[in-house]
Amino acid sequence: MIEPTTTVLVLLGLAAVAAGFVDAVVGGGGLVQIPALLVGLPNAAPTQVLATNKLASICGTTVSAATYVRRVRPDPRTFLPMMAVAFVGAYAGAAVASQIPREAFEPIVLVALVVVGAYVLFKPTLGAATVLRLSAHKHLAAALAVGFVIGFYDGALGPGTGSFLLFSLVGLLGYSFLEGSAQARLVNWATNLGALALFVPEGAVLWKVGLVMGGCNLVGGYAGARVAVSRGARFVRVFFIVVVGAFVVRIAGDVFGLW
Repeated sequence: MIEPTTTVLVLLGLAAVAAGFVDAVVGGGGLVQIPALLVGLPNAAPTQVLATNKLASICGTTVSAATYVRRVRPDPRTFLPMMAVAFVGAYAGAAVASQIPREAFEPIVLVALVVVGAYVLFKPTLGAATVLRLSAHKHLAAALAVGFVIGFYDGALGPGTGSFLLFSLVGLLGYSFLEGSAQARLVNWATNLGALALFVPEGAVLWKVGLVMGGCNLVGGYAGARVAVSRGARFVRVFFIVVVGAFVVRIAGDVFGLW
């Protein structure tokens, strides 16, 4: 039985608020929340950390996705098929989560974040407006591929999922940063649900911690979505670059043993 102290719960809740805000705007809240869980719950198994993170995250993605749907009205012809395959991918990824060491992913994630961040930074017109790049069938095929691959990654490990989704929707499919962020939150909700569909029956979720963090993540997610919608695509782009840059520094420190 893992029983965190009140102080640890408060600190995890604060981390969840920050993670929810970041996740709602550009994704990547797991890069805040998972390290907090690892530090706060040193005796928890890796699958317990992943499962509890998913429970907290789905609370925030639920409210942020609902906010985006009401205010941005993203195209359901893209996000509904992506959600379906992302759910399947996340379930499959969660099934192998306990067999994949975190160290195997970090160098890959670091390289991907550097490429993504540099591409967005040096292409200032990217994501300013929605200009779809592919024909209808190719657009759907690309969306399905992105949904499944990133869904699998999210179920298996997860940090940076929302950022990778946002970049794929903007850089590959041609959505604006604002509409891409809306669609990414909906797909990320499906990946969280897919992973929980496996973790909950296995008893991996730490419910007390997950529900406290979930409530805090919800607050951060609501605030982040409101700010993103009111500030528009330019704000989301700048926030994306800043957050990706911070993630690169943190993960590079882990990979090269600086921390």
